[in-house]
Amino acid sequence: MTPAEQDADQRLKDKVAIVTGAGRGIGRGIALAFGAAGAKVVCASRTEATVEAVAREIRDAGGEAIAVCCDIAERAEIERMVSAAVSAYGGVDILVNNAQGHGTREAPAGTPVLQPIETYDEGHWTFAMDTGPVASIRAMKAVFPFMKARGKGKIINLGSRWGQLGYEGALAYNAAKEAIRALSRTAAREWGQYGINVNVINPTIVTDAYDAHAQEHPEEAAQGAAMIPLKRVGRPLRDLGPVAVFLASDESDYLTGMTVMVDGGKYMTP
Repeated sequence: MTPAEQDADQRLKDKVAIVTGAGRGIGRGIALAFGAAGAKVVCASRTEATVEAVAREIRDAGGEAIAVCCDIAERAEIERMVSAAVSAYGGVDILVNNAQGHGTREAPAGTPVLQPIETYDEGHWTFAMDTGPVASIRAMKAVFPFMKARGKGKIINLGSRWGQLGYEGALAYNAAKEAIRALSRTAAREWGQYGINVNVINPTIVTDAYDAHAQEHPEEAAQGAAMIPLKRVGRPLRDLGPVAVFLASDESDYLTGMTVMVDGGKYMTP
């Protein structure tokens, strides 16, 4: 989608959207896409400076957005995030659970720390669960009353192909992401009667961590891209943003409980 097309796309006009982990990468791409589609975006992240910068990008482009500093490992901060959205815009129509912690609470990491099961540090498991499925269900429960009252809502949770494949060494991350898919399917069944759609995106998308790795290991990155049928790794705004906008819009009203693979065809099932 070109910038001009994005400017004309108002499928989310006046919808209120919360995006966690909006300070960079996938979350930033989704937040910017939502803003371009007319949504009032609540950009949430642990790092105030980065999330405020994303909110400013949306406002500078003519959209509406606020920044909320939120540690998704803390229930009170999730509730405060939702309260901020309601206070600013009167409710919540869309929730994107994108943020996910890695490492441990005492020593956070930018990406999953790979280690074998037999020597796995349980602190990694606890932190992955607290910032993944536990945070997701807390945020979902917090927005539920507002979506139910409106008779409609869209929830998008971020999963991972790693969880589907059982990627070696990533026990906590894999389990957290598959738990998110399970809670999403359960919520889709339970909340469909209220007009609330719950879907999952499993992306193969460039992130800051990917860019750093690709700069250090260009040949390995090129080999990885070559394994994708479309021969490139997707970009957050260009490739994932439009899919998120679709799942957040009225166009996806009859789609729920699904896992959408935004991965250039890398993972296919019959």
